[in-house]
Amino acid sequence: MMGLMDLNLAGKTVLITGSYRGTGAGIAEVFAGEGATVLVHGFEPGQPDEVVEALTAGGGSAAGVVADITTDEGAATLADAAATVDVVVNNYGTPMKSGWESMDNWAEEWNRNVMAGVRVTQLCTPGMTERGWGRVVFVGTVGSKRPGAKNPGYYAAKAGLHAMVRTLAMDLRGTGVTANLVSPAMIATAEVREGLTKRAARAGAGDSWDDIQKWGLENVYANLNERIADPIDIGNVVAFVASEPAWHINGADIAVDGGAVDAVRSAH
Repeated sequence: MMGLMDLNLAGKTVLITGSYRGTGAGIAEVFAGEGATVLVHGFEPGQPDEVVEALTAGGGSAAGVVADITTDEGAATLADAAATVDVVVNNYGTPMKSGWESMDNWAEEWNRNVMAGVRVTQLCTPGMTERGWGRVVFVGTVGSKRPGAKNPGYYAAKAGLHAMVRTLAMDLRGTGVTANLVSPAMIATAEVREGLTKRAARAGAGDSWDDIQKWGLENVYANLNERIADPIDIGNVVAFVASEPAWHINGADIAVDGGAVDAVRSAH
């Protein structure tokens, strides 16, 4: 009889960028629950503290790291911590309000959604390859295949992650280090819940989460499961991709979107 699957993450050191809030915090919670030591990243002193305290209060092992990974100089301050990292989750990314009316913010969206992860990966992979084991996971978005009308530079940058991760997997060939992309759809972070709650209230859709979620799926971003994933749900998939049982997944783009792309097709 086979027992429960052991992800073999206990004792591993995991760096998750942008994990002081939102989806990154949910991913951190999963890794801490698997026995990993989690490095909670923030951009400013104090940002990681709340998540670190929550993880350690729950019996996990966690520490905060602070670095502005949007610059070469800022990312370089992570060098000592990066040398100890077994798993790096490049979770950080954000739209910056690019548009077709000007060139404003296009380059910065590329910087924040691609180059920030490149900088961190370049710091982490030498130690991984030297030890003969490691995992690089980028967090993308199903918006690469189903983009919104706003922030075209953001969606273009996220779409580039697919090709980039494949080239990284090739570069790491035979080292014991894998590189993969996990692409979620809408995630019920505190920020998203707040925004949906306000929009649903204006539409008179009710005030329970079931009502708000239903309104969001009908009016904002549908999926075939007809539920909006929580950060923990994304963390569970990221942790599996980073695990020893997933050793043969390499250079992949894994959609964690509840069938969001096909939900649009099936509606017509």
